[in-house]
Amino acid sequence: MRQLDLVVIVVYLVAIAWIGLRLAGRQKSAKDYFVGEGHMPWWTVSFSVVATETSVLTVISVPGGAYSGQGFGNVELALGYVIGRVVVATVLIPLYKRGGFVSAYQYLGNRFGLKLQGLASVTFVFTRLLAEGVRLFASAIPIKLLLDEFGVNASYRVIIIVLTLITVVYTYLGGIKAVIWTDAIQMGLYLGGAILAIAVLSGHVGTGGFSDALHSGHFKLFDTNFDLAHILTSPFALPTAIIGGAIFAMASHGSDQLIVQRVLATRSLRDGQKAMIASGVFVTLQFAAFSLVGALLWSYNKGKSFSELGLHSSDNLYPNFILHGLPVVISGLLVAGILGAAMGSLSSALNSMSNSTVADIIHSFFRSTPSEESLLKLARVMTLVWAVLMAVFACAFSTSTGNVYITGLTIAGYTYGALLGAFLLGRIVRRANEIDAVVAFLVTVGVMTYIVRSVKIDVTVAGATVPTAIAAQWLVPIGVVITLVIGGVMSLFHKAPEVREVHEAALTDGRPESGSGPGRVAAGAGVE
Repeated sequence: MRQLDLVVIVVYLVAIAWIGLRLAGRQKSAKDYFVGEGHMPWWTVSFSVVATETSVLTVISVPGGAYSGQGFGNVELALGYVIGRVVVATVLIPLYKRGGFVSAYQYLGNRFGLKLQGLASVTFVFTRLLAEGVRLFASAIPIKLLLDEFGVNASYRVIIIVLTLITVVYTYLGGIKAVIWTDAIQMGLYLGGAILAIAVLSGHVGTGGFSDALHSGHFKLFDTNFDLAHILTSPFALPTAIIGGAIFAMASHGSDQLIVQRVLATRSLRDGQKAMIASGVFVTLQFAAFSLVGALLWSYNKGKSFSELGLHSSDNLYPNFILHGLPVVISGLLVAGILGAAMGSLSSALNSMSNSTVADIIHSFFRSTPSEESLLKLARVMTLVWAVLMAVFACAFSTSTGNVYITGLTIAGYTYGALLGAFLLGRIVRRANEIDAVVAFLVTVGVMTYIVRSVKIDVTVAGATVPTAIAAQWLVPIGVVITLVIGGVMSLFHKAPEVREVHEAALTDGRPESGSGPGRVAAGAGVE
């Protein structure tokens, strides 16, 4: 009967590529390729944002974490992320939409100059290459386990290459429209799978199962341990989740081109703001659904440990239920949903890296602007280049050791503070010029590299003192403070420059009056 599940998976992979190409249509320009000429519905963009930030490991680790004692801690994290997205929608999205940009870093070019725009973009693509390469390999781990259950013996390299090839087909040809539409479908599939799992588990455990999970603490939402060391090191401590999480979301959703590009594809400023805030609501509901799956699995398994269930880790819990607790064909659909989570994050990364390369790096280092036809060809070539590099980097992990998931999480800590800090420096410190911003940016990356790699805090666990890294949510605010302090102090030693800002009065309804192309800014942008 497993053959039926394999048929479902193969049909899904072929169908998602075909649907993406059909919905995307033909691309006429680089702007169409990167932001869909700003014509995408806000709700599809919102779904795409959620799918972009949701990896395979999110889908399988949240239920396992809820089962093993985290409760609904991920929902607590999401509340902080919602606050951060509201700030991004209010403060940063108007800058991007009213400037007619296709890249977040074009604002830095307007405010400070092309050197900082190019530096920020290079930092973004390098960080994204590392993070998504790790993410791609990490995604192959549970997929290999699932395929082994189906009797398909595929190596990590084969899985990585197949996922990359299928994803690059619709990303290369369909651009951002194909990415956004397929993301929306894939989000619906894996979230629908979670709802189906909840329905099946509810039928098994009944109201008694809900009651048992509640009284055992598996529905716990807030971590109210206010010990300083716990706050600094635990992602689920209440101040860390709400305050640190909000600032982290400002960086990940306001200064990372991976997410900003999707919002720039909306029809208007208002639609962009709705897409950003709604994505926070959807992520919260998503975390709640997967956490509920974990809590109900605890009741379903009568609280047995992972070793008693014959599982190697918490990440095997949800896939094991999919394979052995659901009917054939349904389990195939849910495995397809896990594949969809991997493909959604990969396609988004490829398109955004190509976007930033063309709109920021090419524009920053080459004074002449190529024609729209040349830019579109270059955009597609760069999509292929980044796909090859990412697959090669991911395959390099196939023989390595270590926790690749933690590796992927810590990569953002090196650069997110500097990226968000540069945007805030431009908005807050009016005296700051390009030299101030570049120096502050580089120093921040250097300092954060030291903090991420070397700084540990002693935490007492079961009577033993354990050196623990600072929680990822606090790395961004630390980096932001460093950038603002250095840039602000340097700005005191020179005359205030004429700030190059987007003139919002010259723009209407979030659309520029004139100007086009990924390297161009709107008329009235005030570039000197």
